[in-house]
Amino acid sequence: MCGITGLYAFNLVGRMHVVNLANATLALESRGPDFQDMYHDEHVGLGHRRLSIIDTSNQGHQPMTDPSGRYMIIFNGEIYNYKTLRKNLEASGVNFRSETDTEVLLQAYIHQGKACLQDLQGFFSFAIYDKKEERLFLARDRFGIKPLYYLIDGDKLLFASEMKAMIPYGISKEIDMEALYTYLQLNYIPAPLTIFKQVKKLLPGHCIEISTEEFTVSKYYNPETPEFETTDRENLKKTLQEKLEAAVHKRLVADVPLGSFLSGGIDSSIIAALAVQQKPDLRTFSIGFKDQKYFDESEHANAVARHLGTNHQTFSLSTKDLYNEVHHVLDYIDEPFADSSAIAVYLLSKVTRNEVTVALSGDGADELFGGYNKHRAFHRSIHPGIFEKMVGGMGPLWYMMPKSRHSPFSDKFRKLYRFSKGMNMSARDRYWAWAGFASEQEVKKLIRADFGNENYTTFKEEWLEPLLHPDPMNGVLDTDIGLVLPNDMLTKVDLMSMAHGLEVRVPFLDHDLVEWVRALPSEYKVNRHSGKLLLKETFKSLLPESIHKRPKHGFEVPLRHWLTHEMKSLVFDDLLSKTTITQQGIFNYQEINALKRKLFSLNPGDAHARIWALVVFQWWWRRFGQ
Repeated sequence: MCGITGLYAFNLVGRMHVVNLANATLALESRGPDFQDMYHDEHVGLGHRRLSIIDTSNQGHQPMTDPSGRYMIIFNGEIYNYKTLRKNLEASGVNFRSETDTEVLLQAYIHQGKACLQDLQGFFSFAIYDKKEERLFLARDRFGIKPLYYLIDGDKLLFASEMKAMIPYGISKEIDMEALYTYLQLNYIPAPLTIFKQVKKLLPGHCIEISTEEFTVSKYYNPETPEFETTDRENLKKTLQEKLEAAVHKRLVADVPLGSFLSGGIDSSIIAALAVQQKPDLRTFSIGFKDQKYFDESEHANAVARHLGTNHQTFSLSTKDLYNEVHHVLDYIDEPFADSSAIAVYLLSKVTRNEVTVALSGDGADELFGGYNKHRAFHRSIHPGIFEKMVGGMGPLWYMMPKSRHSPFSDKFRKLYRFSKGMNMSARDRYWAWAGFASEQEVKKLIRADFGNENYTTFKEEWLEPLLHPDPMNGVLDTDIGLVLPNDMLTKVDLMSMAHGLEVRVPFLDHDLVEWVRALPSEYKVNRHSGKLLLKETFKSLLPESIHKRPKHGFEVPLRHWLTHEMKSLVFDDLLSKTTITQQGIFNYQEINALKRKLFSLNPGDAHARIWALVVFQWWWRRFGQ
C-alpha cells in the first residue's frame, strides 16, 4: 500500500509543474512512511511513497523500472495472484529481480498492455510510463477500493492518490457547485465529481491512456453477471463458502504482521472465522466505548473472539478519547466527507497500526448481500402489505413524533417517517431520498449561489442507472455497489487507515465472488425480515448463536451530543456563526440557523448529520479551500 502522484506535460508550461512534485509526494507521507523517491524527464514526473508489505527490501522501492529502462511504474495496492502471474511470465522468459507484486504488474503490462488488467486480482491504482513511446497509462481497480484523482488541461495531466497531493501543483480551487450540491444531500461526493471543478476522480474499473497526441478515459471492467442456474440451496452455500474461503486465503499473503478487524457483527466475524482456519495465530482488534453502551459492541466482538480462539485485543475507550481525535480527522480530510463513523474507523486504525501493518475487514458484505436496514425497507416498499401501506399513510403522525438516531425509541420513529415518505415516491426518488440526509429542495435553500442542475441531473441518472435491473431489489444492491460502496464506505476506510499507514484488505470484494453474488436472485439475499440470508445460512455454524440474532447496528459516534456540548462554541460561534457564513458567501444563514434550532429541539431528526456536513465543509474550507 502506498501513495502515488505525478504529471504528464504537453508543453513547457506543463513541465514547469515538476518543481511541485516533491511537495506533492511529501503530502502523501502517511500513506507510505517507509520510503520516498521520484523520477522526472521531459514529459513525466512520478512520485511515490512506500508502505512495505511484500518484499520489504530495497528491491521493492519505486518508481521501479524494468531491466531495459524503458518502462517505469508507481503503484498503490496489492496484486493477490502475483505469484501465479509471475510463473506465467517466467515461463515466457521473463527474469525477475525482486519478489514484489509491483515488478510482476510492470512485466504483465509490458507483455500484455491494457489487457493485463483483466488478469489482476487485487486492489490498485497505478501509473506506468513508456519512455520510448512517451505514453502514460493509469488505472484504478474494479470496485474503487483505491482512489485516484486527476486533472487534465491544455498543458498537463496531474494525478494523485489524495486531493492533498493535487494542491501543491497550484490547481484552481474553484468549487464545483454540482459536487457541493450532491455532498449536502449524501454527505459525500460521488465520482467522477470532486469538490474542485477542474479535478476529477477516476471511476472504478476505468483507465487513462495519454501521450503527446491523445488523452482517453475508458472502462476496462464490465462486470460479468453469469445467468443464474437454479440449484439447491446446499450447493449454493457450498459455492459461497468456497469462493469466500479463497478470497480470504489470497489476502493473507504479507511479509509484515497481519490481523483482522472484529466488530462483533456478522461480516467481520465471518472473515475472522475463515482467516483463523488458515492462520491459527490470527490477531483480531476492536474498540469499545465504555461510557456509551448504545454504541458499544465490544462484548459481542469478545464473544466471537473467544468462540474462534483468536488472539484478541479490545481497545476500551471513552467518548472523550473519541472526541480527542475529531480534530485530527478533520485535519486529514482533504475533500468534504461527512460520514461521522470515519472518526471511529480512524481511531480503530490508529490503535491497530501499533500492532500490525495489514488488517482484514468485512466491508462490502452489506452492499452485496443486502445487510442494511434500508434494504429490508426497500424490500417492503417493493412488496408492500397491509402494514406497509398503513405506515405509508401515517406520515403526518410520524412527522410529529420525536426523531433521532441516538435512542432506540426516537430512532424507530425516524425510520417510520422516512419509510412513509419513501412509500409515496417512485423507485428512483425513493432510493435517492433514503441514500441521503437532505432533500434537493432543502439543499437549494441552503446554498446561496444560483445553482444550474443540468449536469447534476445527468450524473444522477448515471448513478441510478442500475435501478433499471429486472430484479428491483438487485437493482438497489447494484446501485449501492456503484454509488455508496466506493464513494462512502471504501473512501472512509482508505482515508482513515492510510492516515496511519495501515493497509486494509476486503475479501468480500474479490471480483470472482462479487460477480457470482450479483447473479443470485434477490430472494437469496433479502426478505422483509432480514438481510444477508444466504451468507448467514452458509456460515452459521462458524459463529456463536447470539451473533446471528443481533440486529444491525452501525459504527456510529455520539455526534449530536458533541455538537450540543463539546463542539457547541466552535460550531455555533465560529464555523457556522452569522459572521463567518455571511463573509464566506456560499450558504444562506437563515437556513443554517433553522438547522441549529432543530438540533436543540425535541425532534432533531437528521439535523446533527446535516450540521456535521457543514462543519466538515467549513473546516476543509479553511485548510484547503481558500
